[in-house]
Amino acid sequence: MPVHKLRYANGMVVWRYKFDAPGSTRDRRIIIQKVGFATKKEAEAAEAARRLEVQREYEMAKAGVGVVAAVPTTLGALLEEFIAQHAQEKLAPKTVEGYREQIGYLDAGLLAMPLAEITPLHFSREWGRLPKSGGHTRKGKPRPLSAKTVRNIAGVISSAFSRAMKWGLVTTNPVTSSEPPRVKKRLAAALTAAQVQMLIHAAAGLWCMRTFLELAAATGARRGELLALRWSDIVDGRVSISRSLTQTGETLQFKDTKTGTPRVVTLPLSALALLDEHRQRQDEFRRQFGPDYRADLDLIFAHPDGTPLKPDRVSAAVSALFRRLKIPKPKGAALHLLRHSHTSVLLAQGVPVPAVSARLGHSSARTTQEIYAHMITGQDEEAARKWEEYNRAHGARVGVEKETLQ
Repeated sequence: MPVHKLRYANGMVVWRYKFDAPGSTRDRRIIIQKVGFATKKEAEAAEAARRLEVQREYEMAKAGVGVVAAVPTTLGALLEEFIAQHAQEKLAPKTVEGYREQIGYLDAGLLAMPLAEITPLHFSREWGRLPKSGGHTRKGKPRPLSAKTVRNIAGVISSAFSRAMKWGLVTTNPVTSSEPPRVKKRLAAALTAAQVQMLIHAAAGLWCMRTFLELAAATGARRGELLALRWSDIVDGRVSISRSLTQTGETLQFKDTKTGTPRVVTLPLSALALLDEHRQRQDEFRRQFGPDYRADLDLIFAHPDGTPLKPDRVSAAVSALFRRLKIPKPKGAALHLLRHSHTSVLLAQGVPVPAVSARLGHSSARTTQEIYAHMITGQDEEAARKWEEYNRAHGARVGVEKETLQ
């Protein structure tokens, strides 16, 4: 069925539509979905409308009339064209899916407005509405959106208007003069050494999870980067991180890392020892599955048959461990705390920021400093000590000069 009921752990129930787009094949599924409807009827109506829209777009493209089709005149049409262009440019499906989800929060009246009539005031009003009642309805009540989400939405619309200016559809970008909410910076939190070890040992009964968490804690690598690792990536105690596993709906895809730049990370001996044990267990599964084992993927972290693990399910398993162990965590992904914890240890031990930045795969050391500035401890005390040493030496020289003058 294209319409499904989703029931969350807190008892909340929402409806979702999901269907394969025209042109999908067994090897390349194009999934269209949207979640957050309050009733089944609402989801079915939205699914029917979206299915007709997608079918019309497919038929136009197949007939070769896409180039001469009418140009966008409303905000909604511009955003659809913007997303379609991105899809043609083969952006990550996850990115395109995120764009469509963000656009879905916008007011229907604003989406229907002609481009020429939209002003910065219209967007400023929308930025004021979204944090109060812009989210999908829950239990009959509108849900507020975070300031970060609102700014992300503003970013997508601004990019669309920038494209519209290049296409000659508009002369100005009204988003740049609007006032989206400011985002309060949250300090990156970290686990204690005891909490990290507790988490790793608690995963011992779960297939490959203990080794996965050990490597996450020892390298600070991102979830998708770890799940995309191959045994051939490990050479002489160092691992080459050159790709990531991403999930869009139920579709998995290997892509470049976040910065698009490969990096090599040295592994500690403890992680290497655990990887050796993991490989022995994996070899047993390889023998059991025989020719059905996906040896061609060469994945370190995989299902017993060698197929990729789904990132969302890995995160869910880690979150469940946090709850079972009653380890407190701030809002956000539990698994990402291991990345923060790895960073905090390195900075506390005095590892230079550029070296930490390279290990994490940040685009620059500045990014590392902005995120983890509060974790760079001891440097202020060191600065005071250096000044004191200089002041004493300088004062001694002044005393010698006075005696000479006398």
